[in-house]
Amino acid sequence: MWLFRRPGPSGFSQYSTAEQVTDGIDASGLTAIVTGGSSGIGRETARVLALRGANVVMGVRNMAAGKQVQESIVTEIPTAKVKAMELDLNSMESVRKFASDFNSTGQSLNLLINNAGIMMTPFMLSKDKIELQFATNHLGHFLLTHLLLDNMKKTARKSKKEGRIVTVSSEAHRITYPEGIRFDKINNEKEYSKYQAYGQSKLANILHANELTRQLKEEGAEITANSLHPGVISTNLFRHIFTPPSFAEGFVSKLSSCVMKNVEQGAATTCYVALHPDVKGVSGEYFSDSNLAKTTEMAKDMDLAKRLWEFSSNLIK
Repeated sequence: MWLFRRPGPSGFSQYSTAEQVTDGIDASGLTAIVTGGSSGIGRETARVLALRGANVVMGVRNMAAGKQVQESIVTEIPTAKVKAMELDLNSMESVRKFASDFNSTGQSLNLLINNAGIMMTPFMLSKDKIELQFATNHLGHFLLTHLLLDNMKKTARKSKKEGRIVTVSSEAHRITYPEGIRFDKINNEKEYSKYQAYGQSKLANILHANELTRQLKEEGAEITANSLHPGVISTNLFRHIFTPPSFAEGFVSKLSSCVMKNVEQGAATTCYVALHPDVKGVSGEYFSDSNLAKTTEMAKDMDLAKRLWEFSSNLIK
């Protein structure tokens, strides 16, 4: 039963917090980008990376909120090096500008945390006319990773330190369309399911990390790429599940304090995979509760991963 779940092989469990899984780790000298850093587990991830000494750049859609978080972290941790930069993942133009602005600063990049996301929205199109959940959760991060990868490779070579790409996926990858990724129906509104579309985007996160791992290993690059399930966390991601508001929404809110993780616990697996020495050299894996976890067979399908890579590459051209 979940109430009595014990720590896994890593020594951590679903109750471990981001501070606990990084206790004693020195991240000074590392630069990290965290997407969606102005709220939820992205904010806590940015805070804990900064607490451990990393130079943190938060990619945020709302700069006013981002600045407030930046100031809040520095107030709490006077030595923190943290900065907010504008990033809207449902706009390729915004992603390209963010990457260009970051690269032009000459900063190195050790850690890329693909965290931001939206969840179970009604059918909408991105600014580039692509189904919004797929565009934001997968394609925006696919493009961002592509644009920052040369920087990460250069950093890894010069610093002799392993780069790490960490992508926040979800157990929802198990609830996708029957074909996994609807390459020929990505914008099909008539057959749209906000639940399966979310699952599709989270499956895409895992497939992206797996194919990226294959390519990086082939090149001999000292960069790992992993995906993870952060846990079920009570955040504003749930705002689209109950529309209009219902008794169920209130019930889930009451239940959340009992069965859902808090934000500190929700950011733990991300921080573990990003910083913990036990994850050194581990790539193409899926984590949950700061331990290795299993995915669906579809998420392990390398042919599907290659097809998704080609499909995504064509969309970002």
